[in-house]
Amino acid sequence: VQLVESGGGLVQAGDSLRLSCVASGSTFSIDAMNWYRQAPGNERELVAGITTGNDRTNYADSVKGRFTISRGNTKNTMYLQMNSLKPEDTAVYRCNARTWEGDVWGQGTQVTVSS
Repeated sequence: VQLVESGGGLVQAGDSLRLSCVASGSTFSIDAMNWYRQAPGNERELVAGITTGNDRTNYADSVKGRFTISRGNTKNTMYLQMNSLKPEDTAVYRCNARTWEGDVWGQGTQVTVSS
């Protein structure tokens, strides 16, 4: 499985961004897909996740009500719609897939929110 993210950028507080993650390869082996983020000096944080079997979602408390994770019609694409962005959302966001053979990671995309 390979993952490629896109959609990061520089925005102002209150703006929105949508991140995308496209999976290729043995996508049938993916059990769940997640978005993680890591800011300088901080530990990596699970932002949101979605299962591939029934699209069950989970969110970090810090993003509940503002971020929405979803999968595309082809089921090989995952999105993270981020609304009401805050400066503390600034981080490198990485796509993760939990597969039958372990975790797979994308290269990451930078999200910067200015105040």
